[in-house]
Amino acid sequence: MEPPASKRRCPGLSPRYKPDSLLDLSAKKVAETWAFEQVEERFSRVPEPVQKRIVFWSFPRSEKEICMYSSLGYHPPEGERDSRVPFNRGLQLLQSGAVQRVLQVGFHLSGSVTEPGEPERTYQVSISFDRCKITSVSCGCENRDIFYCAHVVALSLHRIRRARTVELRLPISETLSQMNRDQLQKFVQYLISEHHTEVLPTAQRLADEILQLGSEINRVHGAPDPTAGAGREDENCWHLDEEQIQEQVKQLLSNGGYYGASKQLQSMFSKVREMLRMRDSNGARMLILMTEQFLEDPRLALWRQQGAGMTDKCRQLWDELGALWVCVVLSPHCRPEERESWLELLRRWNAMDICPLEEGNYSLDGPGAQTAPQSSGGVPVIAPRQTVFARALKAGELRWNDPHLQRVLNGDTCASGTSVKCSTDKLSYDPQGRPLWLGDHFPVACARVDALRSHGYPLQALRLAVSVVNTMRLQRQHQMEGLKQQRKELQMKGSTTLTNLEGWIGHPLDPIGCLCKTFLEASLPEDEGPAPYPELGGEQRKVMYQHVPVPGGSPSGESLLCLALEVALMGLGQQRAMPEGLYAQDKLVRSEEQIIGLLGTLEMGERLVQVLRKQAMLLLEGGPFSGFGEVIYRESVPMHTFARFLFTALLPHDSDLAYRIALRAMRLPVLESVVPPHGSDIMPLDSMLTSRFPRWFILGHLETRQCELASAMLTTAKGDPKWLHTVLASIQQHIHSPALLFKLAQDACKTATPPNSPPDTTLLNISLELGLQVMRMTLTTLTWRRREMVRWLVSCATEIGMIHQSNLLFTSVFLFCKPLHLTHCSPFCRRTSPYQCHAELVYSLHPHRSDQHRRCVLHVSCHPPALQSGPQTTRRALLLCTGPGFTMRDEGPTKLCPTCPDFM
Repeated sequence: MEPPASKRRCPGLSPRYKPDSLLDLSAKKVAETWAFEQVEERFSRVPEPVQKRIVFWSFPRSEKEICMYSSLGYHPPEGERDSRVPFNRGLQLLQSGAVQRVLQVGFHLSGSVTEPGEPERTYQVSISFDRCKITSVSCGCENRDIFYCAHVVALSLHRIRRARTVELRLPISETLSQMNRDQLQKFVQYLISEHHTEVLPTAQRLADEILQLGSEINRVHGAPDPTAGAGREDENCWHLDEEQIQEQVKQLLSNGGYYGASKQLQSMFSKVREMLRMRDSNGARMLILMTEQFLEDPRLALWRQQGAGMTDKCRQLWDELGALWVCVVLSPHCRPEERESWLELLRRWNAMDICPLEEGNYSLDGPGAQTAPQSSGGVPVIAPRQTVFARALKAGELRWNDPHLQRVLNGDTCASGTSVKCSTDKLSYDPQGRPLWLGDHFPVACARVDALRSHGYPLQALRLAVSVVNTMRLQRQHQMEGLKQQRKELQMKGSTTLTNLEGWIGHPLDPIGCLCKTFLEASLPEDEGPAPYPELGGEQRKVMYQHVPVPGGSPSGESLLCLALEVALMGLGQQRAMPEGLYAQDKLVRSEEQIIGLLGTLEMGERLVQVLRKQAMLLLEGGPFSGFGEVIYRESVPMHTFARFLFTALLPHDSDLAYRIALRAMRLPVLESVVPPHGSDIMPLDSMLTSRFPRWFILGHLETRQCELASAMLTTAKGDPKWLHTVLASIQQHIHSPALLFKLAQDACKTATPPNSPPDTTLLNISLELGLQVMRMTLTTLTWRRREMVRWLVSCATEIGMIHQSNLLFTSVFLFCKPLHLTHCSPFCRRTSPYQCHAELVYSLHPHRSDQHRRCVLHVSCHPPALQSGPQTTRRALLLCTGPGFTMRDEGPTKLCPTCPDFM
């Protein structure tokens, strides 16, 4: 017979488990929320056992906060990790038994920590605490740092892990109240005798003041007790050394040119986010201290006087500073007076002349499609530039009390098929009953998600992020429906205007990165940490993400991991204008590579491949809203880097779609709109192209990415003549840099001729065709690389066979022997006919070839009529040169054919 339910043992509990008593449970709650002064005022007499339990539970119970305040968050080099991270060192001291003579008197903990070594040193450590927070620390090592030393960590961990072994006493005032007059006098005299050199002057001063009836000390009721905890009016926060924070930030900024200084400042920003996530008030406090030191950087005034921009590393730090302030101001739980104090500081900093401006042409109030304001005369008015704090000031106007926003955060849903409208007369739910959020501009809505995530509300952040994604889907659906009516008009027009000038990639608020990281962190296993952006250039490591269901359920059963991939693809594929300024453009490229690197950590399973294929099709059909649309804006950001990722990811699953995506992305319309066709004789130099677009500072980088995409397609299409010729046509149409085309031709030739395999003739032909195109493009360009190109072309033609040699020679008169080019080859060329110079050039470039090969080259080169009569005549001339009667004769600087009538 089973025992009654009240007698059964709870599953999962060990036999030795002992639940807390009601006294301990209530003491825990009081110790967390009430100052001890409130307890004494509320109750006339508190029993000693109750006082002891309150004092016992008032010390911090989690090691997480101790770790947060004793490590900066960066990983030092291997071998130095234990010595450089105070938390790890303190843990070692604790495990080695270095902590001794631990005593807790009220809200004060003291002990000694012995540091091993030669000689061995012992440090006295004292810690004050209140309401489960350490409020002050003191250590004899006098280590000056922004966080706790290893000795403070060791004593704190000893109190947490071995709390039952620590000797506990009530506050000293409680002990003194139990003494009579003689005991008190004896206590004071013994104390003075024990420490007469330190306390005797202070003791005499206090005695004199007490003996004076009208002194201030006699007018105050009671006396201070450092072991009784903080008062009710005292701020309850963790100990933070403000002076050391200011000093360290100042020192790091003075070493701003060093990589390590920038990394440590970024680690301090990460520490601010960690504090915000723990809902620690020191997060905003530390950020204020850092901002004040940033504004006192003497380089700001110098850069302003010289009119020069700050360094990229410094600009990145200021961007992070501005984004952090947006996050702080959007705190969901801060008091109104606290937010107002932050805004007052931001207004003061924003008004300073040296406050850095935000790079790029991003809007504060709404979508970038809005037109610029115009004056009465119709002339556009240039909007004032905004500082890095302008977005935080704007975020200060936002609130969290919107009724529909609260429904979203609480996870409320609506019945499928209904469309409810909120107070702002906007849709609140989609037709499937999923919540939407249309109350903010997209980057601002993502900033709300980041604020919730950063302030320790992960579930609410997920719910709002899912609503933002549902809104993006619904808006794109409406865009696609409107596009069906405009598609023919756009195709006939051949150009389009941007629907959104403000791009999501590289945006100061990083909306796409925020959503991706929110979904990916929720998809990590419990033992994995948060997934930051991978380091650029570093080796990508696959992360074992899990398919976690969407909060509230989804009709299609999609997961948060699928949402992360979908959001990233939508953001990367958005058609957007190139931002203004060198740094803004560089940040756009860097942000794109970071998000693609984040996607590179995903294991593309069947569910993710379905999302990838669907989004790729939507990007191809996206019209003016997609960077892969049939018609794109002239100055829209190219899609080469993103397309290469899609091409690589789709190729094993859908090769046709992969090639369609890559071929569509080969466009670079900002060049194609001004560059003359390849068949014309006039071809501007690369530097001339760059000078025509001074606003596009990263044009060279974009062309390199375009070339890498083309190279990836050529390499993959090896052995497939259909795709090889299609890729060749795209390259000839869209790549305009002769240097990159020549590199592409060389790479294709290497790919076509592997060391231990037969060559790929089709790819070799394409390589040769690209080389010939380079010669046509540079025909009027005075570059000495043409000699290298000629040598390579002849080698490539030789790899293919005799027919291509003759075809090369047939066209060589028009590619190599223009008088303008020949007159710059050598002094000999200035007094010789073009055909003689060509014969000398081709012969001297190939001294290692066989006599038969050189005879062919010379004879055909010396017969212009044969060259111009077609390939058949050329081949017959080549055969004549192979006869035994053909001899060579040295005449001066050239090797001529005696049978050629031009030289008889």
